[in-house]
Amino acid sequence: WMPWVDATTSEADTREVIARFGARWARREDFPLGIFEREGGAHVGGTGFHLRSGDPGTVELGYWIRADREGRGYVTEAVAALVHAAFEDPAVHRVEVRMDPRNARSSAVPRRLGFVEEGTLRSSLADPDGQRRDTLVYALVRGDELPLDPRLLA
Repeated sequence: WMPWVDATTSEADTREVIARFGARWARREDFPLGIFEREGGAHVGGTGFHLRSGDPGTVELGYWIRADREGRGYVTEAVAALVHAAFEDPAVHRVEVRMDPRNARSSAVPRRLGFVEEGTLRSSLADPDGQRRDTLVYALVRGDELPLDPRLLA
């Protein structure tokens, strides 16, 4: 589901992706974060904020999880914590999650957390194979009921 994954097949590729993420962080365009298991600290996925909409009050959350860690609640917990972190900034009024509508596991996360499904952007992006695909958009706006903040349970 992530276009950069197919091009990341070696340690050198991984270092390049990390450098690219670091440069985007330094330019304040993206804020990638890791998802780690509490027990043992294994890296199991990634998440973060993306500033793409052109509106400084809108942030997009992205996420991915290793296939062998799916279904354990890591992504739901991370996204819930990031929603709360985003709305701690008074300038943020909207948090979006966008995905390929064929990715049922991914779309379950915002639905589980109370995001509103706003619609489908038809033929909006190219997938890793170069085929046009739709993008499903979910959002929470300031004033919506927020999910439970998992940081309160830690």
